[in-house]
Amino acid sequence: MDRFFGGRPLMVILKLVVISVVVGIVLAALNLDALRIFESLGRLIARIRDMGLDAVEWAMQYFLLGAVIVFPVWFVARALKVFSRKSKDTEA
Repeated sequence: MDRFFGGRPLMVILKLVVISVVVGIVLAALNLDALRIFESLGRLIARIRDMGLDAVEWAMQYFLLGAVIVFPVWFVARALKVFSRKSKDTEA
């Protein structure tokens, strides 16, 4: 179970709750709420269904735009984690 959660399940759930509260505060500061987000997702799905292949192109543009930020941040975070483990292993 620890392997699936990436740690002790109770601690992972606690971290997720804290992160959710922080993200909720940020979203509230941006004047967003959960109902509007779900409505937007519903509209997105409807647009994809209604527009067919044009929607795939539309979604791909947003995917690529987001990926320009998300993938490098993920890569740097993973690299820092790996390098920090290696430095801790060499110190011991």
